[in-house]
Amino acid sequence: MKPYPNNWAVVIPLANEEAELAELADGLAAVMDAMSGGIVYFIIDKVSTDRTLDLCRELETSDPRFQTRWLPQNRNVVDAYINGFREALAGGHEIVIEMDGGLSHDPRAIPAFLRALNEGNDCAFGSRYINGGSMVDSPLGRRFLSKGGTWLAKWLLGARLADMTSGYQAFRRAVLLRVVDHPLRSTAHFYQTELRHLLRHEKLIEVPIHYRAPSPRVSKGAIRNSIAVLCHYSLLRLAGKSPVI
Repeated sequence: MKPYPNNWAVVIPLANEEAELAELADGLAAVMDAMSGGIVYFIIDKVSTDRTLDLCRELETSDPRFQTRWLPQNRNVVDAYINGFREALAGGHEIVIEMDGGLSHDPRAIPAFLRALNEGNDCAFGSRYINGGSMVDSPLGRRFLSKGGTWLAKWLLGARLADMTSGYQAFRRAVLLRVVDHPLRSTAHFYQTELRHLLRHEKLIEVPIHYRAPSPRVSKGAIRNSIAVLCHYSLLRLAGKSPVI
């Protein structure tokens, strides 16, 4: 495989991932070795109460390709993503990949995201519902929310992507500079759908991913926020005023 230049980074918010961190780091290191480049930003805030922060700092000391960012100002998971993007942009990276910790996302998909953007796309979105993708070891309720969210986005927002709720995605720098300055309305899980909706006019592509073992719990507050944000954009679409970033 042709090595990519060291102009890409991965942003991963982490919270209480002490048990899974070593396996995640090994997978990421293997990809960076194979691709001859890459930087990983671990984003950690007050939600994490175990030894995740200490372990990340130890890893950074032994392998500077792993960068730890302690961001106690984060108010929610969307802040963690956006402030993580800001860290990567400040590092001068041209391509930034967002993925979840906890082994839900397989680092071996990273080359596919890099390939998609190096082929001229501005955004690449992970998809469990296209050929080559899958969702395994996931509770029925979480499967329903993921599939249902995509179905509602297609019905109410006119979405055309096969997967509107995945959190594995990649962006070119020019797109991400606009994203971090946009006043997003989501504070939780609907962020993924909101971002895809706002970027629908960009040159984008879906990349098949394998997704496993997410948390079975979605808070009532996250569900209420998702409904409110979906209604907001649905009404704007009915009025012919659908915004874009």
